[in-house]
Formats: sequence, C-alpha cells, structure tokens
Amino acid sequence: MKILVLNGPNLGTLGRREPEIYGTKTLADLEQLLTGRAKALGVELRFRQSNHEGQLIDWIETEPSEAIIINPGALSHYSLALADALRGSGKPVVEVHISNVFSREPDRHRMVTAAAAKGVISGLGFEGYLAALDYLAKLGG
Repeated sequence: MKILVLNGPNLGTLGRREPEIYGTKTLADLEQLLTGRAKALGVELRFRQSNHEGQLIDWIETEPSEAIIINPGALSHYSLALADALRGSGKPVVEVHISNVFSREPDRHRMVTAAAAKGVISGLGFEGYLAALDYLAKLGG
C-alpha cells in the first residue's frame, strides 16, 4: 500500500515555530518516525510539504497512492478547493492536526477539509500521524 503524507503551510518550520504548541521536533523527525512504522507495516510512504494550496492539490491529483494522511494546517479552516480535491481523489483520507484545534482560537474550530476525511485526529502531536498510518494500513488490508 502507498500512502501520501501531505503537510501544509508552516509545517516546514516544525521545531522552530511556536514550540509551546507544536513541540521541538522537526518535519524530518516526523518523517523518520513514520518511515520506521511504515516499514513494520509493509507500507510505502511519500512525503510532501508545501506552503501553497495549489501545490497540495496538484499532489493529491498526481501522486500515486491508495490513501492520504494530511495536515492541511490553516488551510483546513477555509480551503474548499483542498476539500474538493481530497473528496475528488476517491481515496481514504485521515486529517491530522498536531495541536488540539478546539482548545485554540475560535477561528480554528471550523474545519472544512474534515468533511472529506474518513477521520480527524487532533491534539495528539506526532502520535496522531502514527494513529492515522496504523488505521489506513489496516484499511488497506
């Protein structure tokens, strides 16, 4: 099984950006963590990060995969285009947020991309990505 792992705006600055919210581990640390779990599960991962909505949509449309893990960052709260691309992919999607969006500013409580996902994991840090990976690997059989 191939899973596309997408990270949206500002997630390339993990480890430096607001460590009190996002922790001190980097995107490279996350990829290493997921790669180790994926090997144990017999799953192939492809990682992508962009600060640009259109680039994320292009990857959803063109990257070969059977499932998607996405942390859309702030795009989650307003990007109907990203939600449409996820829905249109026909693939199972799990949306992940490192922080608990519901304990933050009210503008973050609405997630338009969540409706395109089989599930949403929020507030578990990097463990949320592992849970999404485990779920999708079981789903893929």
